[in-house]
Amino acid sequence: MSIGHTFLGLLESGPRHGYDLKRNFDERFGQDRPLAYGQVYATLARLLKNGLVRVDGTEPGDGPERKRYAITDAGVTDVGRWLDQPEKPEPYLHSTLYTKVVLALLTGRPAVGVLDTQRAEHLRLMRELTRRKATGDLADQLVCDHALFHLEADLRWLELTAARIDELASEVTR
Repeated sequence: MSIGHTFLGLLESGPRHGYDLKRNFDERFGQDRPLAYGQVYATLARLLKNGLVRVDGTEPGDGPERKRYAITDAGVTDVGRWLDQPEKPEPYLHSTLYTKVVLALLTGRPAVGVLDTQRAEHLRLMRELTRRKATGDLADQLVCDHALFHLEADLRWLELTAARIDELASEVTR
C-alpha cells in the first residue's frame, strides 16, 4: 500500500494535521498495522518536498507547532493517476511455503508435516477472521473477505501439494 497516496486521498476532503491523518489512516486501513508517527511525518516531509502537499497553517501545541497540510493540484493529479493504475497481481510463484516444502524433501524431513502445520495455521487465522467479520462494519467485512479468499486459495494449494507430495519428492530428490 502506498501511504503517501493514501494520505493524498485523505487530504482531498480537506486540510489535516499529521495526527489527524494518522488517526484516519489507522481507523480505515491500519487496524492490524497502525502507522508509527515517525512514518507519518517522514511521508508528509517527502510529499511536501515533492510539491504534492503544502503547509496550510500552523497552530501552537504542547510541543512544537502543529502544521496543517493541504493537498496541491499536483497532489490531486498524482493520486488520481495512482487510483487509475491497476495493481500488479501477485502470483506468488516462489513462495516461502513452497521453498519450505522442497527443502523439507531435500533434507529428508517430513514435508507433509510442513503442510499440516501450515494448514492448521491457515484454519486458525480463518476462524479468527470469520469472528472479526461477524462483528465488523462493512469495511472490516470486506477486508476480512479479501484475506479469507486468499487463505482459501492457499488451502487449495496445500491440499493439491499434499496429494502430489510423493511425485514432488521423487522429482526433487532425483
